[in-house]
Amino acid sequence: MPQIFHPSMNTISRATIFGAVFIIAFAIWLMGAIVRSPYATSAGVIKEQPVPFSHKHHVTDCGIDCRYCHTSVEDSSFAGIPPTQTCINCHSYLWTESEMLEPVRASFRSGTPLVWNRVHDLPDFAYFDHSIHVKKGVSCITCHGHVDAMPLMQREVTLHMEWCLECHRDPGRFVGPRELVFASAALPVDPSKIEPADWVEVYHVQSKTDCTVCHR
Repeated sequence: MPQIFHPSMNTISRATIFGAVFIIAFAIWLMGAIVRSPYATSAGVIKEQPVPFSHKHHVTDCGIDCRYCHTSVEDSSFAGIPPTQTCINCHSYLWTESEMLEPVRASFRSGTPLVWNRVHDLPDFAYFDHSIHVKKGVSCITCHGHVDAMPLMQREVTLHMEWCLECHRDPGRFVGPRELVFASAALPVDPSKIEPADWVEVYHVQSKTDCTVCHR
């Protein structure tokens, strides 16, 4: 029986098989890179807001505490978005003619809340409670980064499940004294004080990685 395929087809078939393996591997790597990229996570991406609010100016320059605006962060599952009245408390006296702040004044006059674009927005299937993290000594900067240095708010981390689990598996590396939770600077490393890992015992922090902790 005469040979149907030329011997060179053996080489071509081997190259095709190995090539397909590399192509599939590259496609998987590419998908992983896209999932972790700012395009998908919005990490490092500044979102357009109705007013270009500067945390750096209000926190670092003016010394305003996080809790003045985010009033429910210590007692509720959400930190809360401040109502326009909170802005007007200061801006009825300061920069009253600023064109940039006209949306704030218009919101106050009409009673229509400003629509802010959420920077840290978890999926609906993920449950997160701000109050429990605050009570256990997790600093704001652990999740939100140095907001006090951000002229415009941006997401510091991916908020992927693997990022959450990094803390939940070993919470001792991320827990500190409660009085420093709202401090702008990073937790000081002072050997003369209680080491960060010891706060796990002080606040009875447990390593919780069960699915039902976040997915309810």
